[in-house]
Amino acid sequence: MAQRKTKSIYTCSNCGYQSPKWMGKCPDCQQWNTLVEETVPSSKGKTHRIGESHAKPLRLKEIASQDEPRKQCGISELDRVLGGGIVAGSFTLIGGDPGIGKSTLLLQAIDQLSRNGKTLYVTGEESCLQVKLRAERLGVNPEHLFLLAETALETIFDKVRDVQPDFLIIDSIQTMFTTQIESAPGSVSQVRECAGQLMQQAKNSNLPTFIVGHVTKDGSIAGPRVLEHMVDTVLYFEGDPGHPYRILRAVKNRFGSTNEIGVFQMSDCGLREVKNPSEIFLAERPEDAPGSVVIPSVEGSRPILVELQALVSSAPYGTARRTAMGIDHNRVSLLVAVLEKKVGMSLLSHDIFVNVAGGVKIDEPAADLAILAALASSHLNKSVPRRTVVFGEIGLAGEIRAVSQPELRIKEATRLGFERCLLPTSNSKSIEAPSGIILCPVGTAQEALDVLFDH
Repeated sequence: MAQRKTKSIYTCSNCGYQSPKWMGKCPDCQQWNTLVEETVPSSKGKTHRIGESHAKPLRLKEIASQDEPRKQCGISELDRVLGGGIVAGSFTLIGGDPGIGKSTLLLQAIDQLSRNGKTLYVTGEESCLQVKLRAERLGVNPEHLFLLAETALETIFDKVRDVQPDFLIIDSIQTMFTTQIESAPGSVSQVRECAGQLMQQAKNSNLPTFIVGHVTKDGSIAGPRVLEHMVDTVLYFEGDPGHPYRILRAVKNRFGSTNEIGVFQMSDCGLREVKNPSEIFLAERPEDAPGSVVIPSVEGSRPILVELQALVSSAPYGTARRTAMGIDHNRVSLLVAVLEKKVGMSLLSHDIFVNVAGGVKIDEPAADLAILAALASSHLNKSVPRRTVVFGEIGLAGEIRAVSQPELRIKEATRLGFERCLLPTSNSKSIEAPSGIILCPVGTAQEALDVLFDH
């Protein structure tokens, strides 16, 4: 019997574009060095997809509505990010840096989920003994947890039919492979095909499925971008190795709000929930230190008070440095230009460092006013009043624009004992100040600095 010939094809790991030859730049997504070589058979025969169904089109009124309750994970921070719990047939992707705590979080969730049914944990990177040792270290002993060390997708589906689990966990998707694709595990084709078959399995059998995904050096999920489009929910586990806090962030959720976060603290016995992250992030704030400002940030539906710090110092060398951690570097440069042009504060020959304390990342424009206030505070060597919070977006003309959910931000600041709040004038017109806090509406950057430092 003659062996089938094979040929090479180059596939973009970012968008899935295919080319017969290698190119440095993908013509579809315009990314550099993303085309990887794969070996595919020259003559493709008919393939049968596992879980294939013979569905027929239905009228909308013919589909019976179901209001099934969500299954609670037992970890309130994880339930919050998922939108209230696990939905039957949901397909969830969890990504994060190596060692950040993805497997630890899932094991602790399994300890609670085992009370609601059986869980099949498929590990492609570790042996069953290694998973058991980690579970013993974490102090979890799920009664209905089944471990399977396997990477062949066809074998995994056979075991799913034998065990009939209520929850399925794949750790990780980059180690899985199907015999229908001849490329190596972890390639673009294998990741895309394995995820597609797992998604069909989850939807056809109403089996909630969690898959763990590795991330690349730029922080995105490794593999084709289409992987994130397939799943129902994408969760990113973030954290600074120098801090014990971990943030679970939902960047996509078909069953809840996006940008929702859950806060955890890594300890010797696993991940612990942080019920009140605002108090944790502000616990070590220095007394009357110039350059320190508190901002009420909103992540999804959750307000969190964090400390934003800035340091402005004379540049000892010719070229001034601009460093930003936890905040957009381009946003800091924009606000420095606003201070130069609209306020008259000379910062061109100064080194500027901006940091969000606690390893938190803020990507909303409401942090503009806090960044500007911290920069001015450090440059003038005048501290912002300790019981003051600030928020607002700043335009290129130096005006302060309205932001979303001001009531939620002010309520959280009042709960933690803050007495004054600087906010955009347009926001102050539509809300009423709660008892215990004074609202200070400001319309321009110069006006905000006058209020803060009593010029």
